[in-house]
Amino acid sequence: MRWFSAALLLLCLPLAMSATEAFPPTAPGTAELKTLPAGVLLKSTGRGNYFDTADNLFSPLFRYISKHEIAMTTPVEARVDSAAMFFWVAETERAKVAGNEGNVEVVNIPERRVASRGERGGYSRANFDQARDLLLAWLAARSDVEAAGDPYGVYWNAPYVPPFLKKFEVHVPVRPKAPAK
Repeated sequence: MRWFSAALLLLCLPLAMSATEAFPPTAPGTAELKTLPAGVLLKSTGRGNYFDTADNLFSPLFRYISKHEIAMTTPVEARVDSAAMFFWVAETERAKVAGNEGNVEVVNIPERRVASRGERGGYSRANFDQARDLLLAWLAARSDVEAAGDPYGVYWNAPYVPPFLKKFEVHVPVRPKAPAK
């Protein structure tokens, strides 16, 4: 009975602690074009790549939102090769943002058009690379848009969520493809 109760708690906890979403997620196993809203993001940077320094990137951002009583918003964005993590700030929480502090920079982002690939699984370099490759192949086959920037990770779940329940995306900024000459 104890094992069942613990398992049930572990599976239901992520649902009970859901955060505000900055935009709707892309369903796992699919690719789509979508427009991300303009927003205020909190940025933390480090050395190396995201997967080697994620804990060091998360801590300053979490301290910042805790200190200023800013509710967590999902997803978290990650620039993989340049070791940067971004927290979205919900519109209702923006008045609490107190400017740059320590290793946290406040960034205003304009509306963006991206190609997105949704996946399920652990937040690893191998999973990111696989989803990135599938997204870039999907994008290369399109005649209407082309890549306008580097791929980046978008992570929807907390670290304690079991890998088989985690959702993530890879995004690539896009622009209309120039007509052939």
